[in-house]
Amino acid sequence: MKQLIDISKELFESKQVGYIIGYAEDKFKRVKPFVAYSSLDTERFVFNNNSVNNLAVYLTRLPKAKEGKIGIVAKGCDIKSIIALIQENQIKRDDVIIIGVNCNSVVNQIDEQFSKENTAIKCKYCQVRTPAHYDYLVGEIKEVELPEDKNFAIMQKLDSMSAEEKWNFWEAEFEKCVKCYACRQVCPLCYCEQCIVDKSMPRWIDSSATTKGNFAWNMIRAFHLSGRCIGCNECERACPAEIPLSLLNRKMGMVAINEFNYRHGTDINQPTLIGNYNVNDKEDFIM
Repeated sequence: MKQLIDISKELFESKQVGYIIGYAEDKFKRVKPFVAYSSLDTERFVFNNNSVNNLAVYLTRLPKAKEGKIGIVAKGCDIKSIIALIQENQIKRDDVIIIGVNCNSVVNQIDEQFSKENTAIKCKYCQVRTPAHYDYLVGEIKEVELPEDKNFAIMQKLDSMSAEEKWNFWEAEFEKCVKCYACRQVCPLCYCEQCIVDKSMPRWIDSSATTKGNFAWNMIRAFHLSGRCIGCNECERACPAEIPLSLLNRKMGMVAINEFNYRHGTDINQPTLIGNYNVNDKEDFIM
């Protein structure tokens, strides 16, 4: 993508950035995260339907640039993560240059050809194919066929279940968890220096892959993301046990919208849901 490379080169040559987080192809032609530290490195930048990773996760994991700002190539859904990190005071807007890209959806399986059948479910309900916030914008929007939202049908089925049936469903799913914590590592909003599951004095959650420990870990993480998850679905994509984590996070997001009219990661000036009190908030959920 020449436009992306040209903008990136200009940012380096004008000394506006210390490095830029983007995408590049490896020797097997797989698109992976790539950090450019010079104008020459930007020649490797690509963006296409295989640019799946949410690069915002690196904003709290990589060191600050020694000179200039941090540049980042981001899809609309990824930019929601960046806005969320700014809202939660993890990064400063003035420290980041956002190169937004118009996104024509991404693949579900990275080793397969892009098609309607191989399109990520999250793209079905995406409302930010053209990013809402950026410093530079590249690419063009094209008409694409989107997949059926099968996850929503599953969610409706879950909503119709009794409390016992829901418990049994999630207990069976969480039983598959191997406690690899890939969901935590890939999430841009899991940025705690010490995760609650790693605390041993006192130990809040059983660190081994037991029924009790698995259930506690997955439910606590879901509650920690309540009203915060931006729906990039990286956690579910990274899960080796294929636990439908997006169902939990998406449901929590729907509750935030329905009960508080709040969409995380959409307004850079809006306070967070958890960190803000409004006298007009509903209170009928309080027992």
